[in-house]
Amino acid sequence: MPRQPLYAQIEDALLTRITDGLAPGDRLPTEDQLIEEFGASRITVRRAVQNLVARGVVVTQQGRGTFVAERQLEQPLTALTGFVEDMEALGLGASAELITAETVPASPDVAARLDLLTGSPVDFIERVRLAEGRPVSFDQTWLPGGLAEGVVGEDLENQPIFTLLEEKYGIPLRDATYRMRATSAAEHVAEHLQIAPGEPILLVERTTFTTGQEPIDYELLHYRGDAITFVTSLSRPAAAGATR
Repeated sequence: MPRQPLYAQIEDALLTRITDGLAPGDRLPTEDQLIEEFGASRITVRRAVQNLVARGVVVTQQGRGTFVAERQLEQPLTALTGFVEDMEALGLGASAELITAETVPASPDVAARLDLLTGSPVDFIERVRLAEGRPVSFDQTWLPGGLAEGVVGEDLENQPIFTLLEEKYGIPLRDATYRMRATSAAEHVAEHLQIAPGEPILLVERTTFTTGQEPIDYELLHYRGDAITFVTSLSRPAAAGATR
């Protein structure tokens, strides 16, 4: 079997150290230390580290060094679920910090998503969602004011909105549309996710519908780019496979 290139050997050696005992936030040896330890060039060491960054195993901070990354969460996109349900499925404790809960006039974009007239009253809620105390998502939620009146007055740090809608307000949640895109964190979002403004995040736009395809919940979910991976499974259409 051919011998691995030196950069791959360094990458594997660092990965073994991380797996065997380093914790998220622990600092890796400096470039100079790795050069001396492995007898490698700076280019070779940087390639090994960059490969680990690309795999989400470590993060680099300019002027500070390279650190073991926080655990990357994997969330399947196979059913309409809320944050608490998702974290419980991963065996993690979920919590929330309430930032905003008020009734506001619907902007044109929000009104279009909720099938309302611009300026109609909507409940606006902002929360930081945490897994084991770590900020994972900054959620902005809009609800039609007349359908679930009183939600803004609920204990939104301890009561999931989906649970309130279904169990307290008797509003069944049927399905949702998702739109996802990569973007950079605005200052307001970055502050609550405890990252620097401009860092990459994943923005999920979700509109949830009740009976009769009536929109009941519109959300912008801002996920830390280093926190979560969405996983789904797709089948090849039979007709397409038959034409190969």
